[in-house]
Amino acid sequence: MNKAQLVEAIADKLGGRQNAADAVDAVLDAIVRAVVSGDRVSVTGFGSFEKVDRPARYARNPQTGERVRVKKTSVPRFRAGQGFKDLVSGSKKLPKGGEVSVKKAPKGSLTGGAAIKKAAAKKATAKKAAAKKAAPAKKAAAKKATTAKKVTAKKTAAKKAPAKAAAKKATPAKKTTAKKATAKKTAPAKKATAKKAPAKKATARKTTAKKTTARKR
Repeated sequence: MNKAQLVEAIADKLGGRQNAADAVDAVLDAIVRAVVSGDRVSVTGFGSFEKVDRPARYARNPQTGERVRVKKTSVPRFRAGQGFKDLVSGSKKLPKGGEVSVKKAPKGSLTGGAAIKKAAAKKATAKKAAAKKAAPAKKAAAKKATTAKKVTAKKTAAKKAPAKAAAKKATPAKKTTAKKATAKKTAPAKKATAKKAPAKKATARKTTAKKTTARKR
């Protein structure tokens, strides 16, 4: 039986050949994609499809008998389930009409897809909630850091302010002391000049006395 015959065999049950072809394509595509990605596809009572890795080895060419090195590769493998084996071996008989029920699916297995979606949705909501909780904590940490920086800046400014004030006070004091020292130095000089002034007056008086005596003679 090929794929076209398989589609014809299930066309009546799926409501037409197109629906049957779409169903077969969807099932085969899902199996192939899962096996290629490394997943194991297991159908209870029917069998399982899986990917098997084969290491590098030496083999012989059947035509020439030459030894050939075979590279490492991966191959798909199908293992038949026990119910399938029993039907093929003849230990169990095929039903005359209806579908072959190899084994009933366990409860909850047919709704696994919905359960997985629900679990994924729960995980997504949990991640969002965690992100929302973490956001205020980050903001609070940022605020604390900024306030700490401001406090340190104020402290450094307060420490620098007294030093600046002391420097300002020291400079006027130095200026006043320098003025006082210059005033002290200039004061004796002025006194000396004041003392010399009477001597000049005395010499002037002597010269006038000499002139008057000269005239009288």
